[in-house]
Amino acid sequence: MKVLVAVKRVVDYNVKVRAKADGSDVDLNNVKMSINPFCEIAVEEAVRLKEAGTATEVIAVSIGDKACQEQIRTALALGADRGIQVETEGSVEPLVVAKLLKGVVEKEQPQLVILGKQSIDGDNNQTGQMLGALTNMPQGTFASEIAVDGDKLSVTREVDGGLQTLSLNMPAIVTSDLRLNEPRYASLPNIMKAKKKPLDVYSPADLGVEVTTHLTQVSVEPPAERQAGIKVESVDELVDKLKNEAKVI
Repeated sequence: MKVLVAVKRVVDYNVKVRAKADGSDVDLNNVKMSINPFCEIAVEEAVRLKEAGTATEVIAVSIGDKACQEQIRTALALGADRGIQVETEGSVEPLVVAKLLKGVVEKEQPQLVILGKQSIDGDNNQTGQMLGALTNMPQGTFASEIAVDGDKLSVTREVDGGLQTLSLNMPAIVTSDLRLNEPRYASLPNIMKAKKKPLDVYSPADLGVEVTTHLTQVSVEPPAERQAGIKVESVDELVDKLKNEAKVI
């Protein structure tokens, strides 16, 4: 079974993101970049399937400029067998990402595609669902557990009312939630081996996709700072402020 995993280059989740002074975009100068945490979970799940003997090959794919090869190499160090970069310039919106991934799916014919449920920069939570619609493949989103049984895939997903279990025919698409697994750290020997693993580069034209933009970013600004709290002298004063000022009771 061949597994395709999408990984995205994002600002490291430990970094405090700042907007540019003119509000045109996020300031990325000298900022640490890493794999999107949900994508890292997706890589870990694919590698575990390979270690269990269920998967035979794990392919990591990323969309972006040459810098995203760093994240592909990280996925290779975590256990992926080979990488694919779809070379684009600038930010690419979810619909175009889904079309490009569809092109890769058609080339590679994987039995399972695993994506992070969303990226921590855009937080769109759209690509996996759009890819499912474009490829007409069944999908299990927000997966907290998956199990392969022959050509069937059981996906336990987190919903508002608790847990929901789906049975999907493969090939299928899964988007990973936080509780699917805990990603491993790449060891130094595996980091060195990853440098020698194959990495193919495609252009959107190679996949028959034209990169277009339907969305325009108007401005970027930091969230409003929280105001300092106040101390009250009595319960009566607290109730009065909650009722007349905060208007929550």
